[in-house]
Amino acid sequence: MCGEMGQPVRYKAVVAYDGTDFAGWQRQPGFRTVQETFETALSRLSRSGQSVTAHASGRTDAGVHARGQTVHFDLFRGMTGTQLRRALNGWLPEDVRVVDAAAVSSDFHARHSAAGKEYRYFVYNAAVMDPLFRRTMLHMPRELNMEAMREAASLLTGKHDFAAFSANPSREIESTVRTVYSIEIAGEAPFLEFRVTGDGFLYKMVRSISGILLSVGIGKERPGAVREIMLSGVRTARVETAPARGLVLWRVWYERADVKDAVSCE
Repeated sequence: MCGEMGQPVRYKAVVAYDGTDFAGWQRQPGFRTVQETFETALSRLSRSGQSVTAHASGRTDAGVHARGQTVHFDLFRGMTGTQLRRALNGWLPEDVRVVDAAAVSSDFHARHSAAGKEYRYFVYNAAVMDPLFRRTMLHMPRELNMEAMREAASLLTGKHDFAAFSANPSREIESTVRTVYSIEIAGEAPFLEFRVTGDGFLYKMVRSISGILLSVGIGKERPGAVREIMLSGVRTARVETAPARGLVLWRVWYERADVKDAVSCE
């Protein structure tokens, strides 16, 4: 049986969470984090009772939500995807849920194997904020110029140096060049969303893109300004970081080849 002969089984799980009451994904001493919460549940499933490390597709910041965060971890225990999902959800708090789970090949990596990601930024565009959405949407009381925002969004798509739309994460990165596949401004007032897909994102990049689009929408910046800002390569106060509560890691996708040797424990 899987996981019973001394070799661990690698599992992939899709995790959703309300990030409001978390200090982000990554473990931090003295703070409630999604990673620590998830790993506490995993340790209850470990045959040896030892701690289990969960590796995520990326770190979400404090207050950022997820519907499609992908993680991988190894267990010395064979379980079907359904069994694993049910067991973890039995131990997890209500603001974290495992949506899907499956055994995968041992070389699958939630971050390194990822082919792309989609983030969505949610805006409640009305004079008065509906309190039912206050934890998961940004309130924008001013009227937005949708045409201008879409023009600005088109200038941000493609392969560019996004240094001017990122924040310093206090860690070394190889390059600030990223490819944004698409930016779609969907919905109609009061429910708007910015759907951003790409091969990867810098620290606070999607929130920065959302912030500049909103600045264009209210007429604070003209659409062509995003090109000037991007070419400058320098982050300035012109680019505001939109609040964390409106951002959701929507999905992470992988090339089929990355999971072609998936282990079956069904």
